[in-house]
Amino acid sequence: MRRHLFILMLCSIVAITCHAGDCDSLGHIRSETSVASDTVGSVKKKGFISRIIEYFDDSNKPKKNKKFDFSIIGGPHYSSDTKFGIGVVAAGIYKTSALDSIVPPSDVAVYGDATTSMFFKLGVRGTHIFPGDRARLHYDVNFASIATKFWGIGYENNVNDANESTYKYLTSQAEASYVWRLAPNFYAGPFATFDYINGRHFEKPWLWEGESDRTFNIGVGFTLQYDNRDFLTNAFRGIYARLDQRFNPRFLANKYAFSLTELTVAYYHPLWKDATIAMQVHSRLTYGNTPWGLLSTLGGSDNMRGYFEGRYRDKSEIDLCVELRQHVWHRNGVVVWAGAGTIFPKFSALRWRQVLPNYGIGYRWEFKKRVNVRLDLGFGRHQTGFIFSINEAF
Repeated sequence: MRRHLFILMLCSIVAITCHAGDCDSLGHIRSETSVASDTVGSVKKKGFISRIIEYFDDSNKPKKNKKFDFSIIGGPHYSSDTKFGIGVVAAGIYKTSALDSIVPPSDVAVYGDATTSMFFKLGVRGTHIFPGDRARLHYDVNFASIATKFWGIGYENNVNDANESTYKYLTSQAEASYVWRLAPNFYAGPFATFDYINGRHFEKPWLWEGESDRTFNIGVGFTLQYDNRDFLTNAFRGIYARLDQRFNPRFLANKYAFSLTELTVAYYHPLWKDATIAMQVHSRLTYGNTPWGLLSTLGGSDNMRGYFEGRYRDKSEIDLCVELRQHVWHRNGVVVWAGAGTIFPKFSALRWRQVLPNYGIGYRWEFKKRVNVRLDLGFGRHQTGFIFSINEAF
């Protein structure tokens, strides 16, 4: 069983906890600045911890005088798979039109991680909403060097613990879509993707079934989106539906030609005071000669939390999740979720016995207004995973 253990976050997060006598009636941490007792009445300089407390105490307050509200958070972590590491996330919220209170704010996040197991990742992702919400630009660019594990392709190989093997790979990925608003809450437009994956140091190379260790893919396609959520990064109510159709043809210099259809439908609804029920159904289907590095997978920080990312992989996957989100006190909240998912090469190969369960519990701390830092502990079939990230899983 793969047990991920969270050791410690940066002292800045620990410092935000309100101790007895340290909070005012609104739960805001008071400044530690004190008045010196000398005759001049000079004020002592704030200490390092005091400055950190003040910084995070103010981080979720709206900055009406700032066009770009930007903050940084990070800290050490540990897991049995990636070992000790340092993760940093910088999040920004901004509006393209300060006079428009209806259009939701744009968001951007820069993230990085490095561990003692030679895992390195750096990326940027976000959504830019143009004035009047007439168009939206979604983007995600990342680079990574990863030492990880592989169990082969297909459920029967993946469920076999004896297939566990190590390998390393370098990857560069970029995805961008530009959509126009064609009707209220309805958007459509083109998108493009780039994927480069270079595998090496395979412990059990026969599990790759003769596929090339290095793949280069360029894809183009279109996206259809319906989105009436009240907030992009942490919705309390609304519906989000997205259909992506991607093509990787040979005339774009792709050695592996294939197509991909991805569908996401999410629903958010308030239940009682400060509680939200969130539900999502997601499917990723590929057709043709899909390379091993672009097969559909389960696990990771967003879907089927608790499973080793990439252990279960095949041409297609389906997963669903129901999550209860409850604000508890001041900037603190908790979530519980349950779900299931499976992988398969084609619909005729779907089997109930291959459906994998998923459930877990998480803690939320409001880093910025409606932007949460999340700590999730997920459980699966013979697997456990811990996740430290920013924004909700969906």
